[in-house]
Amino acid sequence: MLLSLRLGVACLMSCGLLMQAHPGQSDSSDARLRGSFRKPADAGWTFVHLEGSPSTIGFQHGYLLSAEIEDAKRAIELSATHEVEHSWQDLRTVAETIFWPKIPQEYREELQGIADGLKARGSKLDVIDLVAMNGWMEFPYYYDDLKRRAGTPVKSAVPEHCSAFVATGSYTKDGRIVIGHNNWTDYLTGTRWDIIFDIVPSSGRHLIMDGVPGLIHSADDFGINDAGIMITETTIGSFHGFDEKGVPEFVRARKAMQYSGSIDDFARIMEDGNNGGYANTWLVGDRKTNEIGRLELGLKYVTLERTKDGYFVGSNFPINPKLVAEETDFPINDPNTPNLVRRSRWNQLMAENKGKIDVETGKKFETDHYDMITKEIDPNERTLCGHIDRSSRGMKPWQGPYGPAGTAEAKVSDSAMAEKMSFVAGSGHPCGVEFHAKEFLKAHPEYAWQAGALEDLKANPWIVVSAAQAGQ
Repeated sequence: MLLSLRLGVACLMSCGLLMQAHPGQSDSSDARLRGSFRKPADAGWTFVHLEGSPSTIGFQHGYLLSAEIEDAKRAIELSATHEVEHSWQDLRTVAETIFWPKIPQEYREELQGIADGLKARGSKLDVIDLVAMNGWMEFPYYYDDLKRRAGTPVKSAVPEHCSAFVATGSYTKDGRIVIGHNNWTDYLTGTRWDIIFDIVPSSGRHLIMDGVPGLIHSADDFGINDAGIMITETTIGSFHGFDEKGVPEFVRARKAMQYSGSIDDFARIMEDGNNGGYANTWLVGDRKTNEIGRLELGLKYVTLERTKDGYFVGSNFPINPKLVAEETDFPINDPNTPNLVRRSRWNQLMAENKGKIDVETGKKFETDHYDMITKEIDPNERTLCGHIDRSSRGMKPWQGPYGPAGTAEAKVSDSAMAEKMSFVAGSGHPCGVEFHAKEFLKAHPEYAWQAGALEDLKANPWIVVSAAQAGQ
């Protein structure tokens, strides 16, 4: 998994549909569903409100999204087993023996609750299927590490995702925080990254995040909690390293989003029990203090930087020289490496827009198609809005693998929106470029193994999503 044409106009922010929640009657009398609901899909997003104890939140999740979870499992299984070349049963075994013992009771109860909700709707998926789904992006780290320890030469197959930024102080229009992220992934799973989760747990913070049906964490890790913490990340490119005794990344990511009240809290939770799985450079903001931070979380090397006047960007490049040398295979000295080309574009945009960055400019950043190498508008693997599928549209080839992959959705928020537990979200390709599965599969029969599960990625408008308010 690797990973402007028509950009959203300024009025989309003010004219976009506000997906606010209104508790309503469920189609079941089960008391565990009380207060929960889902909204009809809008511009590619389905809004789901969950509240209560861990097991109750889980039951609501499984019950309300049963069909979507079944569908997501099919896509995740196909993607994950193809990537690591192991069967789903093999992945279930790793989930049960390596991941499950390290999951705290709170999240065990939530995962079991999802399984119970699914069962109530006739699904045969069990809790270990759900653990495997939640840990799907950690499997490449685990299997790469096994090969390395066995002395087998291996070039990291770890997925690389996303273009993200966070800015504050003199870089933003109002001096407060602006944060944005787009999600690069294979379209097989990316088309399932279409849920807005609004969760009010019995302990911890109220949170809102994007996510995949069946997952207790965001997985591309864009979210906001009511303590004012704003979170996103990008994967550390070509990373290797995994600690079987550590806590799964999906557990730490969810815990940090649910329990962090400061940047220090966030860093502490993410570092506690770090297993190296799905290693990321985390971008965090605290709207209470107007401070932002960048946590580069390797397995052996961890670096936290912070500022109240500046910016941090991410495009899957490592930073700490020791981490680069000892924990990655990243070609740090090749300026034409796509991740470093994107880094140059980020720095250029930050300099050009200093003092002007707001949600609207953030939307433009996340749908940017300017290639710093060709000096053209040319959506590809080197542009902030990634398009790995470009050969299906008759565009000129580029060096490297191609496939049905690229940016699958994007989000932007600022401090004012975060106060309202809100952000703007663009499902599919908010840049305006669409992906058509049938066309791609006809041109590339080598991807026939995805037939029946690979879906079109539409160009949806940006909309505003907002957490439910009590009494509405």
